[in-house]
Amino acid sequence: MDALLEIGRAVSRHAGDGLTPTSLPGLSVMRATRPSQPVGDVLEPTFALVVGGIKHTALNGEVYRYGAGEYLVVSVDLPVMGSIVAADDDDPFLAVALRLTPELIAKLLLDTNVPGPAQPRQSPSAFGVGVASPSLVDAVARLLGLLDRPADVPALAAGIEREILWRLLTGPQGSTIRQIGIADSRLAHITRAIHWIRDHYNQSLRVSEIAEIAAMSSSSFHRHFLALTSMRPLEYQKQLRLNEARMRLLSGDREVGAVGFSVGYSSPSQFSREYRRMFGTAPSAAVGSEIVGSNTVGAVPSPG
Repeated sequence: MDALLEIGRAVSRHAGDGLTPTSLPGLSVMRATRPSQPVGDVLEPTFALVVGGIKHTALNGEVYRYGAGEYLVVSVDLPVMGSIVAADDDDPFLAVALRLTPELIAKLLLDTNVPGPAQPRQSPSAFGVGVASPSLVDAVARLLGLLDRPADVPALAAGIEREILWRLLTGPQGSTIRQIGIADSRLAHITRAIHWIRDHYNQSLRVSEIAEIAAMSSSSFHRHFLALTSMRPLEYQKQLRLNEARMRLLSGDREVGAVGFSVGYSSPSQFSREYRRMFGTAPSAAVGSEIVGSNTVGAVPSPG
């Protein structure tokens, strides 16, 4: 696709080493020239298009693989393990990410009155991967082109972003995108609970209390949370804790027991056991290790 090559050239011009914000609000680009070790991140609601290289993202043990011409959408904050598996100087990993804003999606739904599917019994998955259509790739290319023509941004940026949202809304991941813009959707209710869990990830969690935050019964909340995130609330919290612990250890914290305690573990043996189960090594093995290519498209800072 000529448009995909055009996007790749634009990303290469504007990306630094890793994830780089651009002058357009909510738009970031990423470039990496070598594979990376798996590192935990939290993805925010995002659309990301890969232009070069190959990325693996593991969500609760299930690995998604996507490369040039493929995209992912994320509708709620999700703890994942991400790694770049194919990238070098001649063929770097290149990607562009756009933050998904509920207000913009809601306005598009209101203005176009797009008929939605019947309310499913379960919430759509919050994570999806697909092949980008030519019209979607073309719109992304035109949005990135504005980085080289800043005088055009006030007149054109909002319209192109709206077009990208429309392509997503009417594409294979449309159900997930639609839920982001509906204030009273199950996703909106569960998002409130997810934000609470992220803000209190190192505290004890009672599912019944979190369900109240989501304004749902415990059984309904548990069922839809699992369908949306592919994990139970306590598993979600555990992955937040372990991802945060790994980042602290990689960043140089040497007191393994203190790190475990700081993310919510009262038992050092339990912390070590669950850490080893998730990452395949003891926590002490991560102390001071180099973080290579840890930035993840769609990522936000780890909790805490």
